[in-house]
Amino acid sequence: VQHYGTPMVDLATYKLRITGLVNKPMELTLAQLRERPRTEIVAGFECGGSSPANFNPLSGNARWAGTSLSALLREAGPQAHAREVVFFGVDKGMETVTHGRGSQQVEQHFGRSMSTDDALKPEVLLCWEMNGAPLEATHGAPLRLLVPGWYGVSNVKWLDHIHVQDTRFMGRFMSRDYVTLVAQKMGNETIWNETSVSRIRIKSMVARLTRTGTRFTANGFVLHDGTPLKSVEVRVDNGPWQAARMDPANTQFSWKL
Repeated sequence: VQHYGTPMVDLATYKLRITGLVNKPMELTLAQLRERPRTEIVAGFECGGSSPANFNPLSGNARWAGTSLSALLREAGPQAHAREVVFFGVDKGMETVTHGRGSQQVEQHFGRSMSTDDALKPEVLLCWEMNGAPLEATHGAPLRLLVPGWYGVSNVKWLDHIHVQDTRFMGRFMSRDYVTLVAQKMGNETIWNETSVSRIRIKSMVARLTRTGTRFTANGFVLHDGTPLKSVEVRVDNGPWQAARMDPANTQFSWKL
């Protein structure tokens, strides 16, 4: 999914910038990034708008390759009062910004943020490869963010700018879109808090049902944030719950087949 179209990035001039509250601002070409230690991970995620009602088409699972974001950020040296890391893509579009009685059209790059603690987690990658091949334009070439266990919107495509700051980033895709309601009990009241979509909530579904004679086999998957699963159980109509056999190829952040 993209909100501002699919940009075609010139590899000859592409650079990733790291700016803001860091001791060492950086600019790296794709070649320099590819010289860094390489990491591979199998991870699945979905769009926040994916739904069992339409068979979850906005989801995927792939083998990603790239380099550690946390290692690069530590080299840049986030300052002690840094609070958030903002990720901007090359893709951009016009947005209406209102202030007081007036409004104006301004050009904005797609942007998402996360806390510095989340950005420094070891599984977060800067990826240039998917399933053994260079990223295609529709998947964010030449570089995209991969945040295993988070919804797709957090996995910023066409990434070219990382900015570290001490305030909360309030761009459209953090404050207006991809926002959900979470209930919180305060004494005898329930308060509904708006919060940006981040970690994947657990979901399971049967994807295929086959029959051999009188025997049925159900194949399905679990998609979640990487928290270890004790078990998956299946029940037919109102019968007993039965333990499913987990695929031994499953990894922490992959689909759990």
